Amino acid sequence: MPNDLSIEEVDRDGAIAEATEGLREHTRAGMFRRIGLFAGGGVVAGAIPLTMATGQGGGLSKQDTEILNYALTLEYLEAAFYNEANEKGNLTGIARTFAQVVGQHENEHVTTLQGVLGAKAVKKPSFDFKGSTNKETTFLKTARVLEDTGVAAYQGQATRIKSTDVLASAGAILAVEARHAAWVRDILGAGKDPSPAPEAFSTAKSMKQILDAVGETGFIKS
Repeated sequence: MPNDLSIEEVDRDGAIAEATEGLREHTRAGMFRRIGLFAGGGVVAGAIPLTMATGQGGGLSKQDTEILNYALTLEYLEAAFYNEANEKGNLTGIARTFAQVVGQHENEHVTTLQGVLGAKAVKKPSFDFKGSTNKETTFLKTARVLEDTGVAAYQGQATRIKSTDVLASAGAILAVEARHAAWVRDILGAGKDPSPAPEAFSTAKSMKQILDAVGETGFIKS
């Protein structure tokens, strides 16, 4: 399931499943409140260049603000994941290079989105990555899940974006996120499963699908 956020990939010992037991019982609004998205929240993966902004959120539509806050929350998640992996220092070779390069990208995405949204930006949640950054193989498999999910999330919001400036920038960001996904797949095993480009078409996912999937990991604490 290359385009699904698979709990099995990041929950080898069942700790995540146990920690998030009963999560599916919450309503969509409840989920937003639990992971800090309700105050404007809506995720696309990637950063939006400052050139698209018209004054720190002031010129953005309500819907575009929601989508950008959705993007910002996922970028917080991705940036924190790579930052933790880099700080622990357990990665070597190409895995370490991947974490450093992609981590820098995700941090730039966060900074840019915060600048675009200004006072309307959602706050950064706290995270618990359940030990997924401790070992190189687990880190890479988790990174693959996060990057595939980010691409599907961003794609799922493309038709909802109101501003043509935001949409144009979103296309550039989506391309970079897709490269991240292909890169980590190649590291895991070029020519094997998962291959860098497993399918002819990418499957978009709705905001609810992404929030439910991310919620199941238990990575976002509050």
